[in-house]
Amino acid sequence: MEQPTTLHVQQKLTVMVNQYWIRTADPAGNPGQLLAFAQQKRLKLREEVTFFADDRKDRALFGFKSRQVIDMAATTDVFDATGAMIGVFRKDAVKSLLNPTWHIDAQSMQATGRERSQNVALVRRFAGFVPLVGDVLEMVPWQFHFDFVDAQGAGILSVERQRRVRDNYLVTLRPDHLGRVLDWRFAAALAVALDAFQGR
Repeated sequence: MEQPTTLHVQQKLTVMVNQYWIRTADPAGNPGQLLAFAQQKRLKLREEVTFFADDRKDRALFGFKSRQVIDMAATTDVFDATGAMIGVFRKDAVKSLLNPTWHIDAQSMQATGRERSQNVALVRRFAGFVPLVGDVLEMVPWQFHFDFVDAQGAGILSVERQRRVRDNYLVTLRPDHLGRVLDWRFAAALAVALDAFQGR
């Protein structure tokens, strides 16, 4: 299959799990061909998610698993169906106190990602400490955007919550300074993890 450079990620919440459909996306951000389906069980201490060819879940494609019990700086491995490593991502606990910050390392490509709006990051961070306010703000469709930039300043990946529907994301992969593009499987895994982990 040709490497897609734009993904549409749709989330559906159920009582016990979060479900995600990963599809290609057209230039307008509309969903196209189904690439993978994933299901994240809630309240797990060690995060592990498998991506399947479809929601029948009879053919695994890739997945991710955290090395430690989930904490503010857990390292997470992304691997293919054979268990071979695709890449690694890690949350930066210190820098995330003010703005959620993630580091990625995949295919000899390293980059750091931060939430695009510092103001939104601060409001989301501290709203939970104010009684009732946090609950109200959970219903606000925040423009939850992350941008990943490599050491040379190239923006290689962005994850953007779409305005029209809260639980839909547009993932865009761009070439780095050497013309390399991240594996779409790594990008899809990271997008699901950002949604799942940031909600903790």
